[in-house]
Amino acid sequence: QVQLVESGGGLVQAGGSLRLSCTPSLRTFSSYSMGWFRQAPGEEREFVAAIGWSGGSTYYADSVKGRFTISRDNVKMITYLQMNTLKPEDTAVYYCAASPADYCSTDGCFLPDEYVYWGQGTQVTVSS
Repeated sequence: QVQLVESGGGLVQAGGSLRLSCTPSLRTFSSYSMGWFRQAPGEEREFVAAIGWSGGSTYYADSVKGRFTISRDNVKMITYLQMNTLKPEDTAVYYCAASPADYCSTDGCFLPDEYVYWGQGTQVTVSS
């Protein structure tokens, strides 16, 4: 059973920073593209950021571009989402996801259905 475990969420004031981590139990972690999504109450799950197999390709939602950075360490088998200059509208449950599809690494995957494995989510709350 594949598990993705997120950590690093919490409460932070606007303008602050958090770093989320995702540790998947994937034997071939380096063969998976990794993504971060978020879901606010009453809203649909939305794409935040994604990274290809090697970490050379990264993709961001316009709303977080320039503030968030996705990265991965294939030796430690971990994915990070560094979130800076946080805003109240960033408040949501953040989910880590993994996809083995080749095209996700080369072209990016931005839809939840394109990911196979999901974590349980971690709450991020940004106060104004």
